[in-house]
Parts: sequence; C-alpha cells; structure tokens
Amino acid sequence: MVMPPTCLIIRAAGTNCDRELAHAFTLAGACCELVHLNPLINRPDLIAQADLIGFPGGFSFGDDIAAGRIMANRLRHRLLEPLRAAIDRGVPIIGICNGFQVLVKAGLLPDPDMGRQAATLADNATGRFVDKWVGVTVPSDTVCIWTRGIKTIELPIAHGEGRFVPESADLLQRWRHAGQIAFEYADGDNPNGSVDGVAGVCDPSGLVLGLMPHPERYTHVTNHPRWQRHRGGDERVVGLKLFENAVEYVHSRSSKPAPAGSGSAPDALGAPGA
Repeated sequence: MVMPPTCLIIRAAGTNCDRELAHAFTLAGACCELVHLNPLINRPDLIAQADLIGFPGGFSFGDDIAAGRIMANRLRHRLLEPLRAAIDRGVPIIGICNGFQVLVKAGLLPDPDMGRQAATLADNATGRFVDKWVGVTVPSDTVCIWTRGIKTIELPIAHGEGRFVPESADLLQRWRHAGQIAFEYADGDNPNGSVDGVAGVCDPSGLVLGLMPHPERYTHVTNHPRWQRHRGGDERVVGLKLFENAVEYVHSRSSKPAPAGSGSAPDALGAPGA
C-alpha cells in the first residue's frame, strides 16, 4: 500500500484552527501530525521529514504586539533555515489567516530570498473584527500550485488584522508580474481594505501560499451557509481542492502513484469547526 504524504501542522499557544486544517489535509489524502512550536524548535528534523507543512489560523500568543508577530520572531530566529530548506526541496507550505500573518512577518512571504519582511497584514480599514463569507478570485497568471483549477470561490474570513499592505507599490507590481498574487477579493467584496484587493500571495516558486480566507472551513457542501442553493455543483468542495492540489503535487514528484481514492470529498456531513 502506498503511504500518504506526511503533513506537519505547526501550532503555538493561542492557535485554534489546527484540527480543522489537519482535517482538510486528511480529507485530501495526507497523514497529519500536529506539533507545538516549542518542541519543534528542539526537533527541527521533523521539518526535514515533512512532505507538506501547514500554519493554521487562530491567535498565536494572543496576538500580543501584533497578529502573528511573536510566533514569526521565534520562527525567524530558530527555524528559518529548516523552513527555507523545506522550500528548496519542494515542500508545499500553507499559512491561513494567523498563519499567513506569521509567514509574512517571518519574511517567508512574499519572497523568502529578500531575507526580510516586505509586507504586513495591518488592522482592518474598518477598525473592527470581520466575520463573514466573501468572494475571491484567482488570477489566471498565478504560479501558485495550490490554486490550480480554481477560478472563483466563496470562503469565510474571521480576522481583525487582515489588510494586506506591501512595503511599496513597486514591490507589489513586481510580485504581480511574477505571478505571486494567488487570491484577490471579488469586486466590491474587499472586507479589510487590502491594497489592490490582495487576499493571498505565494512565493516565487508557487509552493508557499498565504491567505486570509479559510479554505479549511469549506471542505463539504454543508459548510456553506447557503448550501441548499449550491447543491450539485463542483464549487461545493472547492475549498478542499486547494489541499488536494498540494497532495497531488507531492505525488507528482514521487515515482509512486497516489493512493486510490485520494483527492475525493468524503460522503460524511460537515467538518470540525464548521
């Protein structure tokens, strides 16, 4: 029997979406291990053993100072090289909501080769926490491996610091021309005032994805608040497709075929945290 790819879910005090993320990866055909940041610092070899890596949403370290800042600092000073090595060997990495904030503030997004933070996720323009479903689109020229086959999608968001702000307009244009814009809020649906409506970005390789919306919360038709109106369409599990794409990418780099049935949505209703 072919072994499923291994996914390392990295959490910290205050993380609260780790099990939902593990559930999504499991549905997509991966085998997940949840690990706290503290023991991981002492066992960086676990990163070297992973085929996939996920940084979940939540409020790591209570969002003290700024959302994701403390966890990002710990990554940058203790685990940056193992994570960069993982990217170099082709490991897909995803950061969702707080995980996106962490990857950006650790300097791993939008471009780890810059060696510094070049963007931020600032307070929402409204000054309020926002919790709703939004429409997002995928630019046709993105290099992101996670978004293959996806054009539009509705996903839930829940954050107070999700406004994507680049260091400069020139850098944003550079990332756009390189195909690093992975998600944009649909017209009229920018909930936090992100510059150019950016909802998610990837690194130049397309392997590392960060986004504010939560695809792990839309892995079954019944997760959507209007699910009865959406019955029968492919979009009902489009959130799950991101994780299926990553698992398929890992299998494509292996000489072994994907396990039978991997990448298909389960028949069970709901998901943790729905």
